[in-house]
Amino acid sequence: MKVAFATLGCRVNQYESEAMAEKFIREGYSVVSFDEYSDVYVINTCTVTNMGDKKSRQIIGRARRQNPESIIAVVGCYSQISPKEVAGVEGVDVVLGTRNKGEIVYWVNRAKDENKQVVKVGEVLKNHSFEDLHIEEYQDRTRAFVKIQDGCNRFCSYCLIPYARGGVCSKSPEKVLEEINKLSEHGFKEIILSGIHTASYGVDLSEKITLVDILENIEKVDGIERVRIGSIDPTFFSEDVLKRIKKLNKLCHHFHLSLQSGCDETLNRMNRRYTSKDYRDIVNKLRSIYDDVSITTDIIVGFPGETEEEFETTYNFLKEIKLSKMHIFKFSPRKGTRAATMENQLDGNIKDIRSNRLIELNKINEKEFIDRFLNKEAKVLYEEEISKGSGSYVGYTENYIKVISKYNDDSIVGKIMDTKLFSSKGDYAEGIIEN
Repeated sequence: MKVAFATLGCRVNQYESEAMAEKFIREGYSVVSFDEYSDVYVINTCTVTNMGDKKSRQIIGRARRQNPESIIAVVGCYSQISPKEVAGVEGVDVVLGTRNKGEIVYWVNRAKDENKQVVKVGEVLKNHSFEDLHIEEYQDRTRAFVKIQDGCNRFCSYCLIPYARGGVCSKSPEKVLEEINKLSEHGFKEIILSGIHTASYGVDLSEKITLVDILENIEKVDGIERVRIGSIDPTFFSEDVLKRIKKLNKLCHHFHLSLQSGCDETLNRMNRRYTSKDYRDIVNKLRSIYDDVSITTDIIVGFPGETEEEFETTYNFLKEIKLSKMHIFKFSPRKGTRAATMENQLDGNIKDIRSNRLIELNKINEKEFIDRFLNKEAKVLYEEEISKGSGSYVGYTENYIKVISKYNDDSIVGKIMDTKLFSSKGDYAEGIIEN
């Protein structure tokens, strides 16, 4: 039996797809590419935007065309928010929400044996237990996601995730460290701590523990050489946190700090809980601690009511602070959010113009950041050979510069190599391996 996965959205979804794949493997399935013929197709959905829902439906149709007799299971945030809509898509056999993905093999087999559709979506806001999708077997990968937290209590005005994922749930510190130790035993060098709102880790646990406590404990795990944090709220970096992380040797100097807008009026409508000054102060403090720090972010353009003046404020703010990389998103109204019913929804052409301006600014900032490290040596963890037999490998520095280097001896996948960066090519650097 074969199973294939299509994963949309965040790193938490990537982790959960990997965990579900392990459950199928233990039941005798082999995992194949989603483009291949398979007995089971699993679509792990995202519902941040309406486009995410549309893409999920398109992928369902693609799976059905590849094997009309397959079992198609649709899981995740879209299923949680709109189970009837998902169940109504032609060809869907199993619909699971965000908190029962661990039961996927059972429900797939049930749908197959009984030849009828299964829909199991619970009320997440009343379910505050952490569904532990612990990964026990590992594929040949160099860095691994570790899901430490789920859910969110923030309720930003454009986001449905608190409704799809429920309130904050944290994995126990014992289980986090158990999983990381197992990853180390399997040869992983780098881990990425992931969650829906990672900064809130521990707020729901009876024992007093925070994300920075977990980081300090990981420092003691032999074999793990790098630790990254997934997207993190800038308010996490208090003076105490900054003092403590400065002492950590394994924490990578790369932080994806949520921003969304550089204009306070826009941030207020988004219900973000910081100002542009708060954000700038955190960026400056991180740069004072780490002279090589990479700070990346997400930006939404065309939010309801965003005037030309507000956009220019955001543009000038981003031009001033020069982040190393920005992911630009055009606002997409999501039914069920407050932002979808706000006045002064913007025209698509305006969003396109503003998005293109920020994309061009990002290209300038990204190249300037990479150029700072040319003719310098960096430690690069190589993740894969670009194509078999090519001798060209891609990897990342500690501060998350993408590097492509030639190496014609043994495979260097999974190895950290001293590499001299000698040329920047858009969003990556070319390197020469020196050892």
